[in-house]
Amino acid sequence: MIYPPEPQPPRRLSVAYDILRLLKVARPLRLALLLVAGLLLLPYALTLLYSVVNPVSTLMLWRSLTGQRVEHQFVPLARISPALPLAVLVAEDARFCSHHGVDFTEINNAIEDAEGLDDLRGGSTVTQQLAKNLFLWPGRSFVRKGLEFPLALWIDLVLSKRRVLELYLNIAEWGPDGEFGAEAGARRAFGRPAEGLSRYQAALLAAMLPNPLTRNAKKPGPGLRRLAGLYEGRAARSPETANCVKLGR
Repeated sequence: MIYPPEPQPPRRLSVAYDILRLLKVARPLRLALLLVAGLLLLPYALTLLYSVVNPVSTLMLWRSLTGQRVEHQFVPLARISPALPLAVLVAEDARFCSHHGVDFTEINNAIEDAEGLDDLRGGSTVTQQLAKNLFLWPGRSFVRKGLEFPLALWIDLVLSKRRVLELYLNIAEWGPDGEFGAEAGARRAFGRPAEGLSRYQAALLAAMLPNPLTRNAKKPGPGLRRLAGLYEGRAARSPETANCVKLGR
């Protein structure tokens, strides 16, 4: 016996069923995309908050959550010796006052001098380092750099140069035992507050920044002393490097 074919739903109902199935499948994907978008946008919202609220860095949070030591005390820029921000700028970002968060000239020079990503050195501004410390993670990768660049531009747009430098000095790692910020670094290395640093002591702390886990301002070796002398001399010759920050008290 030949049976007649099963009746098919109208074309419009069939399309509606297909759309409903797709929506059901796509919902987890939509939620995942919304979560990723929220995580990517969160730093931009927090940056606005950090114009008035003193933050901690992701590294500090991670160390605390994993039970590691974190020594940190936020101090305003007015309570930090003017020698320290000037030494940090001549060591890390001499064009801080003239760029907009990213120094493309330095990036181009670093790329030309490097043979690959592992050889890439320098080129990161204080603002980029602040973006990395506040919201991202250590290490070298194109992904992190891709996230860091727009964040640095945003930070420079919404925060004053003075606030950017103040935040950076207060969250940078400055010791091998969980010392974060200028106050903890100065007390560990020299047994004095950040506002009491001499020009040479400030230069020693600035020379530590690329590797605070192995460079020791408390017991500086010949290489660290040489760098500190270099930065102290640069600072004496280039006080205008920090003109946009008004370091005087």
